[in-house]
Amino acid sequence: MDDKKNIILAVLLTALILFGWPYISNRFFPAANPPATKIEGGKTTPVAQPGADPAADSPAAIRDRALVLRESPRVPIRTPKLTGSINLKGARIDDIVLPTYRETIAKDSPAVRLFSPRGTVDAYFAGFGWQGEGIKAPDGNTVWTAEGTELTPTSPVTLRWNNGAGQTFEIRYSVDQNYMITAQQKVSNSGAGTVGIKSYGYVSRMGIPKDPDTWTIHVGPMGVFNGAANYDVNYKDLDKGPATQSFQSTGGWLGFTDKYWLSALVPDQKASVAGQFRKGAGTQYQADYSLAPVMLAPGKAITQTSRLFVGAKEVKTLEAYQDAGVPLFDRAIDWGWFYWFEKPIFALLHWLFEHIGNFGVAIICLTFIVRALMFPVAQRQFASMAAMRAVQPKMKALQERYKDDKPKLQQEMMELYKREKVNPLAGCLPIFIQIPIFFALYKVLMLTIEMRHQPFVLWIKDLSAPDPLHILNLFGLLDFTPPAFLGIGVLALLLGISMYFQFKLNPAQMDPMQQQVFAIMPWMMMFIMAPFAAGLLVYWITNNCLSMAQQWFLYKRHPQLSAVEAK
Repeated sequence: MDDKKNIILAVLLTALILFGWPYISNRFFPAANPPATKIEGGKTTPVAQPGADPAADSPAAIRDRALVLRESPRVPIRTPKLTGSINLKGARIDDIVLPTYRETIAKDSPAVRLFSPRGTVDAYFAGFGWQGEGIKAPDGNTVWTAEGTELTPTSPVTLRWNNGAGQTFEIRYSVDQNYMITAQQKVSNSGAGTVGIKSYGYVSRMGIPKDPDTWTIHVGPMGVFNGAANYDVNYKDLDKGPATQSFQSTGGWLGFTDKYWLSALVPDQKASVAGQFRKGAGTQYQADYSLAPVMLAPGKAITQTSRLFVGAKEVKTLEAYQDAGVPLFDRAIDWGWFYWFEKPIFALLHWLFEHIGNFGVAIICLTFIVRALMFPVAQRQFASMAAMRAVQPKMKALQERYKDDKPKLQQEMMELYKREKVNPLAGCLPIFIQIPIFFALYKVLMLTIEMRHQPFVLWIKDLSAPDPLHILNLFGLLDFTPPAFLGIGVLALLLGISMYFQFKLNPAQMDPMQQQVFAIMPWMMMFIMAPFAAGLLVYWITNNCLSMAQQWFLYKRHPQLSAVEAK
């Protein structure tokens, strides 16, 4: 009876963790953002909040991207990992392409375009600006003058604008070899009076990305406030209201995270930051921050430095920026609860890939390493199974003797376990150890861009995507795509077959219910796992084959297990 409960419990817990683990994160409740003020004539008056997009913008008619890009003067951006341009109208960074990544695995696939100007499909852009009281600040219609012809890692560009009232605004843009753009915002006051002003930065996007926001992958607004990663806000929250959610922090960062891409504003890490996520008109969303207002006397100038990350969520790149002072930047990848375990799994898998050159083979090698580490545990499991089989007749006798006295039966069972030195839960230990390994690999395959579009062999061109060959459409010969729950591919079929033979090697179960569970599980898992990443199925199939080899070896080490079954 206990053996039956243990098997059912293990199956239920496995299914629960893999497919129903609720996504819960530590909620962060910041204080409300107090209004900025200035002192003028002995009175305290508020400084206006940033009039940043989308609050200042209204939806524009969708037009061709090439046409929109030609409508305003621009400064090109050219780095090893970024190409695009800065729009001199509004000083917006609204044209960013990632030349090292493609939309699909097709040879003629275009490069991934992350930022697009307002008025195009999926408009997505960022900028920096100022707002204040009694001062004419630049806005989205301001046309800036550029000093510099191209933004590259070795040639910064300075944008300059004079408001005609005594204040000159400058933004000096520089960029590194990866994805970080630095903006030095300078205001010079040559007017007759003191002005109150504060700087801000924003990222604005139109529409919701195709990547779904699930309990395993957070997609949408995200930030780090006061040293804690915040995944609490998503697009649906802003749609339902409140349309603005504010945060106070010292330093940190905020922006929008997609499955593989990130746009993030990184203000001065020593500054007091008022950040917010908000919903604009239609499907416009914005992440922005503002710094504390300053009073700028005549003849004075102030420079404030912020940064914008716009690019791919490469683990080593994020870690390098984190080491350089951007707090918890690697948490832009939603590692989840098993962060402490997933990072080593990723590091080992990526190291294997770098040395082998084939990601599928790296997964197989990882499986061998995991099985080798778990071999001592498996030995104990088989020894426990052998001991449990040996006491089965005694257990059955006790069940018959005390079938009407459950408390006495439990007491006698415990005494039997002590006398025979067996542990009924020992057989479940490898399952519980395997679950975090399996889940960690699942997250690594689903989240890390290093695994995106990695081929294996033959028809497996992308191990981060499901098996493209489906049995129901005769491997593509029939012109239709089966629904996800019926999209049984070759790998899913191999998974079911390997699991079936693995269970056949196990000793025959005495309980009919256990026999039914083990008989149906391989084919149930075949349907459940079919939509998952091909790399995950490669891992599981390899693991099943190694398990069968290991079982054969351990049967030789524990012949009493087979002997009990033969009786």
